[in-house]
Formats: sequence, structure tokens, C-alpha cells
Amino acid sequence: MEDQQPAAGDLTETAETAVTPETDATAETGETAEPVAETEAAEGDSPEEGEAAEAEAAEAEAAEPVKQTKPAKPPKPKRKRRPGRLAAVVVALVAALFIGSSAFAAAMVQPYLAERATVEIKLKVARAAANAITTLWSYTPENMDTLADRAGRYLTGDFGAQYRKFVEEKVVGPNKQLKITNSTEVTGVAVESLDGPNATVIVYTNTTATTPLKKNIPSLQYLSYRMSMKREGDRWLVTRMTTITSLDVTPQL
Repeated sequence: MEDQQPAAGDLTETAETAVTPETDATAETGETAEPVAETEAAEGDSPEEGEAAEAEAAEAEAAEPVKQTKPAKPPKPKRKRRPGRLAAVVVALVAALFIGSSAFAAAMVQPYLAERATVEIKLKVARAAANAITTLWSYTPENMDTLADRAGRYLTGDFGAQYRKFVEEKVVGPNKQLKITNSTEVTGVAVESLDGPNATVIVYTNTTATTPLKKNIPSLQYLSYRMSMKREGDRWLVTRMTTITSLDVTPQL
């Protein structure tokens, strides 16, 4: 009994039939695989992106605490001043102010004190000149003999001797005989100059002379003198005297 070979057409059909299931399977498999691949790809992309996002979030979280927990620089401690040093500075300032104010006060007071001292000296000179003039030209018939001695206390040098000679020759003799009483009143004194122990003074006077021989009718004279004075010790004495003005104001009857 021989085996029957299939015909060519049968082989083709068989082949086609055999291939067809594979092709169908392949087609089916291919159609089904494409979505699976896409799904896998989609699923595969999500984990990577999620990991990247998680990494970025972790980095951000890690960075934030570093910024927040960065330690601030501690403030510089203030230097404490010692009370003793501060007290020394205050004392020094007070001392400087005191010295400055004292110097200023001294500078302001010094001219005042100097001027006041000068005024006091001038007053002393003026008093000495007024007392000298009053004594030199005031006398009575009873004390005329002692006039030179009394006046000598206010005179010095050659002028003392000159005055004594004048009194003895021109005053005592004639005026004692006529019983003249002479009275001098100082009406004004001016210190013309003051230079250390030397001074020049102008003295203004009214002099009245009376005598019983003329019924005691007064003779009036207005006289002014320039006197040079010198300080000896604590006294001012006359060294020279000249008449500046001599005016007879006796009323004519």
C-alpha cells in the first residue's frame, strides 16, 4: 500500500494554512505587544520622573534647614568702662573747666584791680596835696611862728628849705605886725600825672585874709597851684610848687 503524496496545491494550502496561524499569532501578538510596550514605557517614565522630583524635593528640604539653621554671628561684647576711669575723666574735665574759668576771671579782674589800685593811689596823692596846701597857707598871728615847722611835714628836698626861708622873711615879720589871719580852703584837686613814685597835682583854692586894721573886711583870692610830689615810704611829699592862677576877687567898697 503506497502512501499518497499530497498535491502541490495541497502543499501550498497546507503551507499557507500552517503559516497563517503563525502570522495570525504574530499579528495578534504584535497588536497586543504594542500597547504593552507603550504601557511599559509609560510606566517606566513615571518612576524616573518621580525619582527626579523626589531628589529635587530632598535637595530643597536639605537646603532649607541649612539656611534656616545657619548660626548668626554673636554680637560683639560692649566694652565696659571702669568706674574709676570714668571718675578720673570727669575730675579732669572739671579741673580743666575750673582752671579755664579761673584764668578767664583773672584776665577780666586784673585790669579792674589795676585800675582800682591806681585810683586809690591818686586819692592818696590828692589828699596829701590838699593837706599840704591848707597847712602852708593857713595861719594866725598866734601860730605864725610855728608855720614853717607845721608845713615842713609835707615838704621834702630843697623845697622844704625854700619855704622855710620864705615864711621867715616874707610872712612872719609883716603879717605878724599887721595881725593878719590867713585861711585857705581847697576847692578842687586833680592828679595830672602819676608815674611810679612821682606825681603831678593841680590844686584849686580860695584864700581869705583878714586884719583888724581894715575892720576885718576879708580879702579874697582865687589861687591855683601845680605841685610836684614824690612818694617817700608811705607818704607823698611836695618837692616843688608853682602858682598857676592868682585872681583877686575882693569886693571894692
